[in-house]
Amino acid sequence: MVTAKTIPTCSASVCDSQLPRRASRFCASCLLSVLVCVLVPVCMAQQKKRVAVLNFDYATVQPSVAAIFGTNQDVGKGISDLLLQKLVQDGKYSLVERNAVDKILGEQNFANSNRVDSSTGAKIGKILGVDAVIMGSIAQLGRDDKNTAGGGGYGSRFGMGSVGKHNVKAVVGITARLVDTATAEILAAVTGTGQSTRSGTSLLGAGGGGGNAAGGGYDMSSSNFADTLLGEAVYQAVDSMATQLDDKAASLPTRKIEINGVVADVTGNVLVLNVGGKDGLKVGDTLDISRPIKTVKDPATGKVLRTITSKMGIALVTDVDAQSATANYTGVAPAKVGDTVKNSQ
Repeated sequence: MVTAKTIPTCSASVCDSQLPRRASRFCASCLLSVLVCVLVPVCMAQQKKRVAVLNFDYATVQPSVAAIFGTNQDVGKGISDLLLQKLVQDGKYSLVERNAVDKILGEQNFANSNRVDSSTGAKIGKILGVDAVIMGSIAQLGRDDKNTAGGGGYGSRFGMGSVGKHNVKAVVGITARLVDTATAEILAAVTGTGQSTRSGTSLLGAGGGGGNAAGGGYDMSSSNFADTLLGEAVYQAVDSMATQLDDKAASLPTRKIEINGVVADVTGNVLVLNVGGKDGLKVGDTLDISRPIKTVKDPATGKVLRTITSKMGIALVTDVDAQSATANYTGVAPAKVGDTVKNSQ
């Protein structure tokens, strides 16, 4: 049997030793300490920085892309997808889904040339409600056979296949920046490189040609592409870059976003708010819905000093665009147009 002597106790200044019930249990202070120890890891897990990966620019390697794949494929999007998958697996960041990023890019009609502009990236990030965006470019993607014999010419440089080659080397180089969405400041700049060499193979298959037939059907996230010479180099470069970005996760600045808006429309328990992604709002946020009940004015000047409100309920954000948001409302009374919207305390 466990006695009171074997139970951890607190100092007399914290626990009242005169209360017999407390002799056989933790004091309130100890219980609070236990709860903190349990909850802190949960809170830490919720503090992951929210990040979006934008499509990489590939203008520099566009000629080689067309030669390798037989068409002008968007390898910038392909590599950003691979980076997104790797960062999700690593678990250092909270990542925005690709569909949400593509939707914003489509709505805002940003040109490909803006993919490498930090200020544009910050604007997109604000709309998405993220702490930072990852954006970059592909500096090198193709074939380098300068240390092998035979062949030569345009085909050997860009992976079209050549006669007399015994070794084929794929090389990939990508650069990326981690951009603060609040200030457009570059928080980190990283580079990923990869290369792979095989004997008697092309970039996208075993043996001869590497043009339309070999490249036309490849998806960069598929195992078929990963097993190719070029795929091996791409994955090396992406993995290297992801590792460097993971190392920067803890150093991202933490900012509390202040939401101040009003209810613009009410349909049952569904609210439309006049704040959205540009204000830092994101899907999953919980907001307080309050109603003004009294206005206090300066008796000398008539200037409004403050508005006293009463909390009516909470709203869970379910959809966000740049200017507005939709939320599901739960409260003690129905919400009304004009009710105030603020961060939950």
